[in-house]
Amino acid sequence: MAAELPEWMLPPRPSGWEADDLDHWPQAPRHTELIDGALIFMMSPQRSWHSRLVGRLTARLEQAAPDGMVIEREMTVRLDKRSRPEPDILAVTVAYDPDRTRFLPEEVALVVEVVSEESADRDRSIKPFKYAQAGIPHFWRVEDEEGEPVVHVYELDTVTRSYVPTGIHREWLKVAVPFPAVIDLGTLTP
Repeated sequence: MAAELPEWMLPPRPSGWEADDLDHWPQAPRHTELIDGALIFMMSPQRSWHSRLVGRLTARLEQAAPDGMVIEREMTVRLDKRSRPEPDILAVTVAYDPDRTRFLPEEVALVVEVVSEESADRDRSIKPFKYAQAGIPHFWRVEDEEGEPVVHVYELDTVTRSYVPTGIHREWLKVAVPFPAVIDLGTLTP
């Protein structure tokens, strides 16, 4: 016999969860995402490799970002009424607001997903599709290849609303958009 869900986990309406519900749900576990109305809880333990890489890449992007571009970590993006994923890193074009809980697609220049075992399918297929459909111009996916980060860089084709690959970077990441950055990938992990 299956256990009943606690009351706080039940959707607030028959049609299910909506993106704005996450702002009014104090019981929500940290790092809760909403994909097509389905709640995704980040329950598995985070690997040290993932945590270090996200922290160090965030710092390198903050150093490279021009005035007017803010680098954020683990903030949700309200893509539509029923989807609000949480990328590992975002580059946004709005001023820092300490009370902000989410961004809108038109405020986001870049999303970065660092692939982990539990999120691999979402990071490789579902999220890129949704980010592209929402019009986010740049997407990076970081993979772990034998302990070394490999960055897959994509740019939005605005006609087809899909991402096209612009490079796979090992050892060094050198890009001109959404802002110029040169990053020694070997410095991101021990």
